[in-house]
Amino acid sequence: MHPALSTNHPFYDVARHGILQVAGEDRFGRRVITFSCCRMPPSHELNHRRLLEYLKHTLDQYVESDYTIVYFHYGLNSRNKPSLGWLQSTYKEFDRRYRKNLKALYVVHPTNFLKVLWTIFRPLISHKFGKKVIYFNYLSELREHLKYDQLLVPPEVLRYDEKLQDLHKGRSPPPAKTPPPRPPLPTQQFGVSLQYLKDKNQGELIPPVLRFTVKYLREKGLRTEGLFRRSASVHTIREIQRLYNQGKPVNFDDYGDIHIPAVILKTFLRELPQPLLTFRAYEQILGITSVESSLRVTRCRQILQSLPEHNYAVLSYLVGFLHEVSRESIFNKMNSSNLACVFGLSLIWPSQGVSSLSALVPLNLFTELLIEYYEKVFSTAEAAGSSAPAPLRQVSGAAPSLEASRETDPPWAPPRPPCLRGPGRR
Repeated sequence: MHPALSTNHPFYDVARHGILQVAGEDRFGRRVITFSCCRMPPSHELNHRRLLEYLKHTLDQYVESDYTIVYFHYGLNSRNKPSLGWLQSTYKEFDRRYRKNLKALYVVHPTNFLKVLWTIFRPLISHKFGKKVIYFNYLSELREHLKYDQLLVPPEVLRYDEKLQDLHKGRSPPPAKTPPPRPPLPTQQFGVSLQYLKDKNQGELIPPVLRFTVKYLREKGLRTEGLFRRSASVHTIREIQRLYNQGKPVNFDDYGDIHIPAVILKTFLRELPQPLLTFRAYEQILGITSVESSLRVTRCRQILQSLPEHNYAVLSYLVGFLHEVSRESIFNKMNSSNLACVFGLSLIWPSQGVSSLSALVPLNLFTELLIEYYEKVFSTAEAAGSSAPAPLRQVSGAAPSLEASRETDPPWAPPRPPCLRGPGRR
């Protein structure tokens, strides 16, 4: 279950309606925010000025990165419809900071009223912004652009979509994205388990794609402003995924964009069959906000003890690198908090549905603690006096694109510590 929305939320009066939700990421790796008109109460029960402030409050968490908005128009009627003046002032208040990184505004189930409204406002709207608006008559049309199963679609919208489909019998929906071959290719890198990658790479614990992208970014991207915040061409990302999955060489220098390996790294994490932090740890992580501040690092260590050995090793390797990225934040503007906002939902998600808006706070906080206090969370100090495990083994005989990525494990890839002896030990 997702944590209940706290009555202390600064916009509880608006947020309780569920009008806005954060719904994972689209196929470009951009955060998706949904706006559901059917959740809007009658106008006399909702302060539209507060709704605007809440919308800005929510977007402020994501506007520094590329993001997408899905607008479910069904449910807007004469009782809950805001005034034209409100719509005009809203557009004006969303200045360039909000518009610049909004990459797509998907309007689902548009009506004639909405199209007339768009005609009225068109002279006031920039041509560049207008090109970002895309109409979808059916929910099935979203599948090509979004991870549809992550969308928080209100039941009312689903029922309305079914009625529309019934009215247009015989019209087949767009084909779904072709799933990866089953069984996977022997060289498959994306969408397969850590165990599969280990078995196919001679026991190597760190997946080749992760090792190679980390190595490349550490050498050439640590001081890149906005590292991990930017998206990349979906065509390019799919091409690189195909090359990796076929065991063919990948040279990021050929693409001339440091953000491409960053997106590949995030894509690898998001396409794991199970999140790196595992489904089992999800509820434990949600409870981090209820832990006293001085004990949160200890609690992080305790939660990580329940991870499988392999997951722990990969997590330590990844978070160690992110810690290194955060230490260059004076140049790249990516401190531990910013990195947590980017990676939180790439490291952990629920087994059913998607994380609610209220769940983002503990998920991001947990991720921030891992990055900020990396040495303490993954410390091996308590293992002093005991035999340290052997270092992670290197792989030989891998595909040409991966062979070049082999390296000595960095100092921030420690062995797994023993279980905590008590709550006061860190």
